[in-house]
Amino acid sequence: MLSVTTRLIAGIVALLMLLAGIGLIALGPVAGVSGLWLTVAGAVLLIALAIERNRYRSEASEQGMEPVGPGGGEPGGQLEPRFQATEETFVDPTSGHRMRVYLDQRSGERRYVAEG
Repeated sequence: MLSVTTRLIAGIVALLMLLAGIGLIALGPVAGVSGLWLTVAGAVLLIALAIERNRYRSEASEQGMEPVGPGGGEPGGQLEPRFQATEETFVDPTSGHRMRVYLDQRSGERRYVAEG
């Protein structure tokens, strides 16, 4: 997981790449080839930044900018009582943490918390 500062710097760099690429494309066919690569690279980086943050976290944790828990899951502490532990676990391939799945039976919403 990336820190907020790293994500901000990467987002600014990606946006500048995207804008510079569009500017080079506007200059003509010779500069346009380089501009195309810059535009694509900037767009891919922006998309990656948007997707990366949501790995195993709830929307509430994302919007509240809560710290990331172990394995990319929910931050430490107790989940709301509506979430019950399930038998489902998996090992996060990036961090190696064993993650437990919690489920709200009424809504079907899932939460992921690192064990141990």
